[in-house]
Amino acid sequence: MNLSRPTAVVAALFFLLTEVGAISGRALYGPILTSTDYITGAGGDDRILWGALFELLLVVAAIGTAVTLYPIVRRQHEGVALAFVLARLVEAVAILIGILSLLTIVSLRQQYAGSADPDTLSAIGSALLALHDWTFLFGPNFALGAASVLLAYLMHASGLVPRAIAVLGLIGGTLIFGSAIAVMFGAYEQTSTPGLLVALPVFAWELALIGWLLVKGFQPVGILTQPA
Repeated sequence: MNLSRPTAVVAALFFLLTEVGAISGRALYGPILTSTDYITGAGGDDRILWGALFELLLVVAAIGTAVTLYPIVRRQHEGVALAFVLARLVEAVAILIGILSLLTIVSLRQQYAGSADPDTLSAIGSALLALHDWTFLFGPNFALGAASVLLAYLMHASGLVPRAIAVLGLIGGTLIFGSAIAVMFGAYEQTSTPGLLVALPVFAWELALIGWLLVKGFQPVGILTQPA
């Protein structure tokens, strides 16, 4: 069990970085996500670039959680553990595409604002924002929900963390996945009050998991003594 203690801390730090990257990136993206004429306006490109940097941190950290935990959770069920890794990879790729769509808007604004047809630029900008919205739905919603359920199942089945934390992950992951379906069919907006409320359980699951792994580490169970 002592050998797994560093793994628990590293995994917790990666989860913490995903929270920092996601919240900071979203906050810094404010002007480009809420302004319909950002691509033709004066811009605030440095802020968007910082947001992209934080989301790159999110991408690295998301993959880091999977790579760090896989050698531990595969001992419980290798197939489910591999599915968890793949779900996190899908989430990371979706986020990366979203980053590139916003950076493309920044590049177009810098190169063509004032020299190209504003209506054409606005149409291109709207298309790139729509692409970002879809990546946000499929990454931090569908893929995150699936990854949370898979990891929570592994934690619940193995007893690596208290069952209450694992159950919170099962509930939170299922809710965020279901919410993504609701958003896809127009029930409400991603960033609306219902969407944010539904996201709270999965946020609480990650915070609880971070706290437990940092303070306690993995609980002493049989799979920690089995060869990987």
